[in-house]
Amino acid sequence: MRDAKLREIDERAFLRRLDPMLDVYAAAMEPPNEQLPGRHTIMERHASYAGFRAFVVERRSALPVLPGPVQGFAYGFHGTRGQWWHDVVFQALSDREGPEHAEAWLDDTFEVAELHVRPEFQGRGLGRSLLSALCEGRPERTVVLSTLDRRPDTPARSLYRSVGMTDLLTDFEFPGGGPRYAVMGGALPLPPYEAASSRP
Repeated sequence: MRDAKLREIDERAFLRRLDPMLDVYAAAMEPPNEQLPGRHTIMERHASYAGFRAFVVERRSALPVLPGPVQGFAYGFHGTRGQWWHDVVFQALSDREGPEHAEAWLDDTFEVAELHVRPEFQGRGLGRSLLSALCEGRPERTVVLSTLDRRPDTPARSLYRSVGMTDLLTDFEFPGGGPRYAVMGGALPLPPYEAASSRP
């Protein structure tokens, strides 16, 4: 990360960077172009949620006062009833394992809403740095997120497992259709990252 800087940004700085962050999202997720305006609106709304926190990785700028191009970003907030993702996942967990199971994971949780790194910068530890910074010092008891369920050994799934997160739902389709997701969760604080090569 010698040519990049990880920084925490507040709600106003987050909103100013929405367009370049959306470019990172599009490069990483490859959604249909018609979905991007809706994603922009969702991210804008998320910035107003309680407990909002965001980080970006930006290339160092020649002008220190100007942010460099965004290479990656992550943000989250306190998950609570009345939020669309929270309610959908709570219902799915309740249906499969009972309401007590759902409450154990979601009654005091930090929801990682988005974590993306441009494909050309992946494999450099940026995602791990973003996740660690985002979750550090959070007051919630658990952390939850959803990630594409293309296969169980994607770099994202491997990263989340390396910090103790487990699958709560797999092959899960959110209302409205679209790709299948895995919903993963872990206890906070996250344990230190453990490289796959060092695990028994």
